[in-house]
Amino acid sequence: MTFFKICVALLGASGALFAVDTKTWQQNSMADFERGDLTGLSVSSDGRLTLAPAVRQLYDPSVTFLWAVALDSQGRIYAGGGGLGGTKAGLFQIDPSGKAKTLAELDGMAIQAIAIDRQDRIYAATSPDGKVYRVDPSGKVESFYDPHQKYVWALAFSKSGDLFVATGDHGEIHRVTPNGAGSVFFKTEETHARSLAFDSSGNLIVGTEPSGLIMRVTPAGQGFVLYQAPKREITSIAVASDGTIYAAGVGSKQASLPVLTPPTPVPSQSSAPQAGTGLTLSVAPAHPSSGPAPGFAPPSSAITGGSEIYRIQSDGYPRKIWSNARDVVYALALDPHGKLLLGTGNQGAIFRLDSEFAYTRLVSLAPTQVTGLALAPSGGIYAVTGNIGAIFAIGPQLETSGAYESEVFDAGAFTYWGRISTEGSGPVAFETRSGNLNRPQQDWSPWAKLNAGRASSPPARFIQYRATLSVAAAISEVDLAYMMKNVAPVVAIVESTPANYKFPGPSPGPLSISTLTLPALGHNRAEPASATPPVPDTGASPAMTYAKGMIGVRWLADDDNGDALVFKLEIRGVNETNWQLLKDKVRDHYYSWDSTPFADGKYLVRVTASDAPSNPPAQALTASLVSTPFLIDNAPPEITGLQGVPSGSKIELQFHAKDALSNIDHAEYSVNGGDWVVVDPVTLLTDSKEEDYRVLIDPTRGETTIAVRVTDEFDNQCVSKVVVK
Repeated sequence: MTFFKICVALLGASGALFAVDTKTWQQNSMADFERGDLTGLSVSSDGRLTLAPAVRQLYDPSVTFLWAVALDSQGRIYAGGGGLGGTKAGLFQIDPSGKAKTLAELDGMAIQAIAIDRQDRIYAATSPDGKVYRVDPSGKVESFYDPHQKYVWALAFSKSGDLFVATGDHGEIHRVTPNGAGSVFFKTEETHARSLAFDSSGNLIVGTEPSGLIMRVTPAGQGFVLYQAPKREITSIAVASDGTIYAAGVGSKQASLPVLTPPTPVPSQSSAPQAGTGLTLSVAPAHPSSGPAPGFAPPSSAITGGSEIYRIQSDGYPRKIWSNARDVVYALALDPHGKLLLGTGNQGAIFRLDSEFAYTRLVSLAPTQVTGLALAPSGGIYAVTGNIGAIFAIGPQLETSGAYESEVFDAGAFTYWGRISTEGSGPVAFETRSGNLNRPQQDWSPWAKLNAGRASSPPARFIQYRATLSVAAAISEVDLAYMMKNVAPVVAIVESTPANYKFPGPSPGPLSISTLTLPALGHNRAEPASATPPVPDTGASPAMTYAKGMIGVRWLADDDNGDALVFKLEIRGVNETNWQLLKDKVRDHYYSWDSTPFADGKYLVRVTASDAPSNPPAQALTASLVSTPFLIDNAPPEITGLQGVPSGSKIELQFHAKDALSNIDHAEYSVNGGDWVVVDPVTLLTDSKEEDYRVLIDPTRGETTIAVRVTDEFDNQCVSKVVVK
């Protein structure tokens, strides 16, 4: 499999950027493939699809949760569980022939743990008000041990045949002899002793909650903390033959420690909670004497922070070897090859750690939590689930075929589909379907086989592929070639700007130096499952600065293909027929020019957009839009009839102002070179191309010189004066 593929467009002085060319939708990572639907397939962390272990549902006991599974020496399978709000917990048996039955019903809401002794007697621990019952293979039940604790979380037999019982709310571990006599063996100083396992030396390995401790307790009862995990709860422990300890940590630690409380059951036809129900958070003291506890029913959003797997070597060195921000690990087991298996929720996934740096999502079961794992004599796996409870056999044989249905790919516009190419091995059959709705429905095209390796689905905006793998097949990359149909750009608005202002100079063209940003080390390229949508034109333009005689236009233009656009600007008078080139190859969406060489009058500007920078010349498309008429006016107004007439002790200033094209904006006068004073017209409103003005002025000794200045709407001015003696 390729590490990543990069296509680089070198931007030279011409600025060519080919938007409507052949592109590739590429999938080659675990994250890519997990966005689709896998049926009968496994996916590895390096992005490889292979046939999954075969999955068979052995039994549906019609309970909400199954928490524990174990096998006796005769190959009989035992599973225990229960439901929220119930008073009886079911213990179920499947014999080697596949016949299943309810072996016993025990007092309690759920069976949390199962262990089997050398005589194939079953020990089932119930919660809450935890007790341990002994059941023989025929279904005979006897009360075996009462630890006088609220919860019993785990059971494990020592080599000597003593049963060790992990409890809560006081975090005690009890040792019980074969005759049922028991006592406290070790106190963890934690709220819950959550998980148990023995190593080859007879040491007890304990996981706790809420401090997330992994402890070793010697046969003499001497405790030692091997590791304090960053996570709150150690849900499961597995010990390899070489003494390596594996532990699963879940949940975020908080200053005030939350505990998990069973929710009110949601009724349904199957009497199981709806998907997404689970435990809810409430704040409680760190060491409650009684009450709710973690893990009693499968949590959904209650457990935050995801999961981590820790490996502790035989010399005591700890290390985190796996983490997942989303999946919650409930169960661990070692397969016949010594590889660690993880049973998780809330997607029902079973993972296998292939190495310290690689793992495989083996299967995903329909129930939302995989809560218990056990190895089958054949080398396969038995798994029990919650939401809803069921018993599954997984492997060791592989499925004979499997299918991957990709996510829906959004090309962003009407698109032609091309060749599908893959990296992998073995027989793989591809089909595609396409549509113009963002989810596949009956209005999409039907699934169609490839035609000479090319997608035969009709052009559309969206596409989906399905790959069917047969025996020995594998896929590590899928590439689908596509090309959007080139469509003409759209010029939506063209408007003129105020006169006597200009835009800044044109923006610089693309640089000839290209840069490339690589993805994070060890990651494939980060690419969304859709084409990058074109960035719409917002109509924003830079600030203008005052410049007498300048005028401009700006426009709104887009291209559905995301093509780079260039613009041609043409101008003509409203009574003219021929367009004159104003400016070509403009890349900005605005332009200003000197209007003084143009005769005064009304004009139109035509903006033509072209996607030529992104397409071959024969395929380039254009679109045009003409502005509304706008006025160019550089001629000053006229002042006539200017005179100063004595009026008593005053001078009455009189004059008439007129402009050929635009309204008078304002008039001013100055006496003997003094400050300019605004004067209103006779009508008081300045709203016409012609205005009359009269104003009384105090005379000065000798001659009085009065200057008059009139300005029109285009900031054109004229000045005249009169001398009054």
